[in-house]
Amino acid sequence: MTVAHTSTVDTPAGPFTAIVAPDGAVLASGWTADLALLTPQIHATLMPTEITERPDLGDVTKAAIAYHEGDLAAIDTIPVRQKSGPFLQHAWDVLRTVKAGEPVTYSEYAELSGRPAAIRAAASACARNSAALYVPCHRVIRLGGNLGGFRWGLEVKQWLLTHETPTPRG
Repeated sequence: MTVAHTSTVDTPAGPFTAIVAPDGAVLASGWTADLALLTPQIHATLMPTEITERPDLGDVTKAAIAYHEGDLAAIDTIPVRQKSGPFLQHAWDVLRTVKAGEPVTYSEYAELSGRPAAIRAAASACARNSAALYVPCHRVIRLGGNLGGFRWGLEVKQWLLTHETPTPRG
């Protein structure tokens, strides 16, 4: 039996919930308070048999709060556990290298992932990402600056991108 833990915190972008494995790795996260929207994203081999609520998930909760308060790098070292085929695994790792305030297009993301022609596969990696925020799929946009899609809504994606945009020094 694997018992995972969950916690929801209020953020300026809406309620943010994470589900973590016993070792603290994020299995799923997103801007919702509804676990039923998060658990389908967890790979069957990683699915806990029980999920219990906690008021705080330690470093995972601290990082989410710090990020939303302006420490954009707070999420960078949080462990994440997702499972899929080799391309998606690699593509998720690549997403973690896209810097805050420097979004990339789906074409650029495909190229960074080592498969420049695989734009749809790169978009699929974003769509199948279970650990939103910690694997920052919101940093991938369409050519011309259009937001594209986002499981948690375009308003949340826009908030995140605006939050990450460097303030010009005057």
